[in-house]
Amino acid sequence: MSIYDYTLLDRKGNEVSLRQYEGRVLLIVNTATGCGFTPQYEELESMYEKYHEKGLEIIDIPCNQFAGQTPGTDEEIHEFCQLRYHTRFQQMKKSDVNGENELPLYTFLKSRQGFKGFGKGVKAMAMGAMLSRIDKKYKENPDIKWNFTKFLVDRSGNVVDRFEPTEDMAVVEQKTAALL
Repeated sequence: MSIYDYTLLDRKGNEVSLRQYEGRVLLIVNTATGCGFTPQYEELESMYEKYHEKGLEIIDIPCNQFAGQTPGTDEEIHEFCQLRYHTRFQQMKKSDVNGENELPLYTFLKSRQGFKGFGKGVKAMAMGAMLSRIDKKYKENPDIKWNFTKFLVDRSGNVVDRFEPTEDMAVVEQKTAALL
């Protein structure tokens, strides 16, 4: 299967085929409205404004699996993002990214780009410490570890990178722009 064989539901429940994004660069992000990483919406929107005309699509998939940080309805989440961060990129229905109810798309993404660590720095150390209390073997599986994990897909549909939420958004932008 390729990434273009998957469909998602948008926030209103309509099917969205990823085939419509064939030939574009995708940044697929599981998001939350009440997380310490939520301000990344601002940087994501900036990237979208800067690169959308050059072929970038950002696919926002709200998820409430991490400390219940996305408690609202799909419409409440959308309103929050529009009012607070003026987002214009595609927002999907709130969904699971891990476990028995995870989106098949996430099973595919994680099979292509597993967890490689949180990097260095204070946020990375804090994430590692928090997760080791929850799951001592978190480093050994490809599961999404937290909100704002990003997958970068090239114009040919290859999942070329995975960015943990602790990754500097300048690095995410640089690697994304290099594919455009």
